[in-house]
Amino acid sequence: MSPVGLLIVSHSVRLAEGVVELAEQMAPSVPLVAAGGTDDGGVGTSFEKVMKGIAEADQGAGVVVIADLGSAIMTAESVLEFLDDEQRSRVRLADAAIAEGAVAAAVAAESGAGLDAVVRAAEEAVPGAEPEEAPEVAEPSESAVLTLSNRTGLHARPAAVLAGRLSQLDAEVTINGVDAQSVMALMALGAKKGEQLVVEAWGAEAAKAVRLVREQVERGFGEV
Repeated sequence: MSPVGLLIVSHSVRLAEGVVELAEQMAPSVPLVAAGGTDDGGVGTSFEKVMKGIAEADQGAGVVVIADLGSAIMTAESVLEFLDDEQRSRVRLADAAIAEGAVAAAVAAESGAGLDAVVRAAEEAVPGAEPEEAPEVAEPSESAVLTLSNRTGLHARPAAVLAGRLSQLDAEVTINGVDAQSVMALMALGAKKGEQLVVEAWGAEAAKAVRLVREQVERGFGEV
């Protein structure tokens, strides 16, 4: 089955197309559709473009809609009300930052995640405020210290590879203290060639997760 599709709704044609261009670099098999601007190409949103975009992005596994501003969200909500019950059951409107959410959702969809998991990836792409008291964290059951060897370090593509594959495992994994199943968190590390990655994992597939990271790092993500 085709992966979950994404529809990017923006007031700007160029912004919607740019977000799609960014996301498709890391998710080449995911149906990604831009619905930006009004029907005549001006700034605003179009009911018809959103309706058509949902149909185009939905290839059987459903669609996650990500919108940029309040009236874009209202347009998307209006379109959802016009869908028949069967199609509406396969469409979710995510409460997510448009660029970060689209990239995280695209990576999750590319890895085979279902509709609800893709929505969650979009909405968790930008973390909320830290709790006042951090919860106690148990010692990791598996860990490793690895050195990046690829020339460009942990940039977008390697981050997407790690986040996408790790999200399929029954394990919690951190790299240098951040969620390794979040492509945005990994990219934010800005880790460069020669830097060390501290990998820690918990859960039933912790060993498999650490082994996966080790294999990818040691082969330089295919970029060496």
